[in-house]
Amino acid sequence: MEARESFDEQLDDLKGKFLELADHARLAVDRSITALNHQDIDVALKVLDDDDQINQLEEEINEMATWLIAKEQPLASDLRKLITTIKLATDLERIGDLAVNIAKSVIRIGEKPFDIPVQDIPKMVTMAREMIDQVLEAYNEEDIRKAKQVAETDDHVDQLYGKLIKELLEYMSNHPSTITQITQLAFICRYIERIADHTTNISEGVIYLVKGKRFDLNQ
Repeated sequence: MEARESFDEQLDDLKGKFLELADHARLAVDRSITALNHQDIDVALKVLDDDDQINQLEEEINEMATWLIAKEQPLASDLRKLITTIKLATDLERIGDLAVNIAKSVIRIGEKPFDIPVQDIPKMVTMAREMIDQVLEAYNEEDIRKAKQVAETDDHVDQLYGKLIKELLEYMSNHPSTITQITQLAFICRYIERIADHTTNISEGVIYLVKGKRFDLNQ
């Protein structure tokens, strides 16, 4: 087998490992939101239990990419791909961490019924969740158009986040007894907003991967 063919196979293996990490991060987000919607402590605990696997996959990706850089002395385009994969894996791992934070807030809220309607939180979640699917498609297809669309959705998430925080703080000021629950819901909104930010970071990485130029889509 020629050296280039062997290297390409190893790049494919690295991409496969990255997509495996993406699936785990996506599942962690799904489970954390299921836990929130149903106030299901068992599902929340499952998110916490599975976080080690996400961390392990990120570590394996870093080791694989670093080994390929050191061993193969890749060309500039391949080096860009390896370095970008390390960076994007970090964003996925942080998305997993944020799912854990949501699960922890669900556990702190417990099974007491919500004192305030939270229908806008699932709306915000749906946006962030669609961003994850779209950015992974953009990564898979090296599609710049889809990567840029992710940033457009992030703007809507930010707007909804600002609206929700204002509503939660107003409700809490008028109903001091709800401070614990409302505080945790505000944290959850922040975690979802940060998931969207990290997803936008991944879309920036996709553009850099394809074009070799950096764009700040979080502005």
